[in-house]
Amino acid sequence: MTAKKEKEIKLSTKQTIPNEASVIRKLSLVSVIGNAILSGFKMFAGIVGNSGAMISDAIHSFSDVLTTLIVWIGVKISKKASDSDHPYGHERLESFASMILGAVLMITGLGIGKTGLENIFYKNYETLAIPGTIALIAAIISIVGKEAMYWYTRYYAKLINSSAFLADAWHHRSDAFSSIGSLIGIAGSMMGFPVLDSVASVVICLFILKVSYDIMKDAVVKLMDTSCGEDYEKELSEYVSAQNGVICVDMIRSRMFGNKVYIDLEIQVDGQKSLNEAHEVAEQVHYDVEHQFPDIKHIMIHVNPAKVM
Repeated sequence: MTAKKEKEIKLSTKQTIPNEASVIRKLSLVSVIGNAILSGFKMFAGIVGNSGAMISDAIHSFSDVLTTLIVWIGVKISKKASDSDHPYGHERLESFASMILGAVLMITGLGIGKTGLENIFYKNYETLAIPGTIALIAAIISIVGKEAMYWYTRYYAKLINSSAFLADAWHHRSDAFSSIGSLIGIAGSMMGFPVLDSVASVVICLFILKVSYDIMKDAVVKLMDTSCGEDYEKELSEYVSAQNGVICVDMIRSRMFGNKVYIDLEIQVDGQKSLNEAHEVAEQVHYDVEHQFPDIKHIMIHVNPAKVM
């Protein structure tokens, strides 16, 4: 499944979601502590094992601590309640955090690719020392650890519908790809083919650039009030049309606001109803939609009188 498919907006019924603050704190701690331990071990293995690739991988993992803090701050602020200066809330800050994370990933990927190409064209790999076994072991541990962190972060990010933490999950997977490149390069060097390290770096660079592109594209879409799509609006329209007192839906518009959705809706009710009765129908639809579909932060409803036949 690609990062793009992970982020498709889907209309989902109400489900039990754990305390968001607790989940956010847990995800941040796991990422920071996990990356700190991994980066320390990989730095030690790179120095002792005489592996430049592993030292670079260690620095990459240490930079993840900073990006996780960026995500944590962005998500934390995005959960703040609306205020007089921001009556629509702060959800878009999560998309900004995703943009920063995507940019960091892109810079990291380009750096890895640049180093690999330089080694290939200038044949710097011929001067590299043969890495030790500990560097190979560190690469394997890094792959397993980062893949586990990807699945862990992905699970909870989807549970609380956080695009920033979902982007952070893909960052973990990009690190796993990077460590796979280190593993291939280290193993190749140990077998007498040091150029494999550089070739693998270029391939991994392309994987990382694709992930960063998907993350930033998703963030831009959510910052530009993009529609949630025809399927989303059709499903919501069918749900509203089935509510008591609603004759039909005249118009529906949706827009993404960070990880939340705003809806503008026009419905028809019996023109013979009093203003109070028509208002009660709209209020009930308002409550049912926002309660049933947690992605929708607010729905604005306009009532039209149905034509008398």
